[in-house]
Amino acid sequence: MPELIPPVCPLCQGTLFRFIERPNGDRFAQPCSCRVAHRNARTLLQARIPRRYEHCTLESFETKFGSATPSLSHAHIAAKKFVQAYPLETNGTGLLLTGNIGVGKTHLAVGILQALIERGAQGLFYDYRELLKQVQHSYNPSVAATELGILEPIFNAEVLVLDEIGASKPTDWVWDTVAHILNTRYNDQRTTIITTNYANLPPLGVDIPGATTINDRKGHREDTLGDRIGERMRSRLQEMCVVLEMRGEDFRQRVKRATFA
Repeated sequence: MPELIPPVCPLCQGTLFRFIERPNGDRFAQPCSCRVAHRNARTLLQARIPRRYEHCTLESFETKFGSATPSLSHAHIAAKKFVQAYPLETNGTGLLLTGNIGVGKTHLAVGILQALIERGAQGLFYDYRELLKQVQHSYNPSVAATELGILEPIFNAEVLVLDEIGASKPTDWVWDTVAHILNTRYNDQRTTIITTNYANLPPLGVDIPGATTINDRKGHREDTLGDRIGERMRSRLQEMCVVLEMRGEDFRQRVKRATFA
């Protein structure tokens, strides 16, 4: 990731303007080329990318994950094409990155966000669980924040990365909150990039031979994205996002185990 605070520009000495002198001696100011770097640095700070993921770019994804499996290579190529096509060709369409833990979904999503910011977009990163906790906390009468105050930046972000959707225990309130967020962004044609550890499948159905109860059905397969956010919203994501399935080993187990070294 580039430095958040660019070094002092030798051309303008940090003023963001260059003074040009005409042949007749008149002097005038014009914006310095370093203004873009300063704008990008400010936008990155406002994007709320967690420190753990500040280093995540499309280039570093290629180094770490890109050729690990065909699906990761395909996802990386699709991500770069998405950035190049944004915003005219994407027209509000986002991405849904699915796959098991540790395959680089968050890394790729943040890499896309950073690349879009470099191209002039405004973006925002939110962890799904943290967002729901903030909304719940706003219901406390002693808290100054309101639900609308928390959700308004989520609704209005040009590009939103919503990380680990489905990670919170599904309840009617969770489903209603997710529906509110996704429907608002869908209606406004705003780009949403979503990661999830859950398979992009409908809720557990009754189509399993011999399964008569929900526990019987859960014994046959893991929870799906439909189970976690409801089939209506899973279906909505099919309209909002291109699905990229990412399969591979858990990088954190294979390489990045915690040590004191």
